[in-house]
Amino acid sequence: MLKKLFQSFRPAAPAALPDPDAELALGALLVRVAQADRDYQVEEISLIDRILARMYQHNAIEAAKVRATCEKLHSAAPETDTFGKLIRETTGLEERLAALDALWEVVLADGEQKEGELKIIEEARKAMGLSFADSEAARDRVQARL
Repeated sequence: MLKKLFQSFRPAAPAALPDPDAELALGALLVRVAQADRDYQVEEISLIDRILARMYQHNAIEAAKVRATCEKLHSAAPETDTFGKLIRETTGLEERLAALDALWEVVLADGEQKEGELKIIEEARKAMGLSFADSEAARDRVQARL
């Protein structure tokens, strides 16, 4: 009886994480970039939600749920290049370029480009099969919008 009582206070076993698809892989990369400076702010969380909503036609609640899943995937995370390769293997060039734009959008949101963020961008760019020129163009496009 005492055992049952103690078990009722223990958290339930965590739900298994889904196998990432291109959307979850990009979301995990966005979270990884936002957390690279160890200062994951509400503004960055909101930006990731807006990016996911815009790119995958989610409403605000759906986008927040996807982001929460992406945060868990990031924590349990395969390497950055694993997420990038998944995006490369499951999407076309336009989607990969849009993913790179989204990553730069998160990096540039606070007006600073920190070394950790740039490293993640570079690893993701290579894994997605995109060139340095593609990355420079994506950064320029995002800066022009800001």
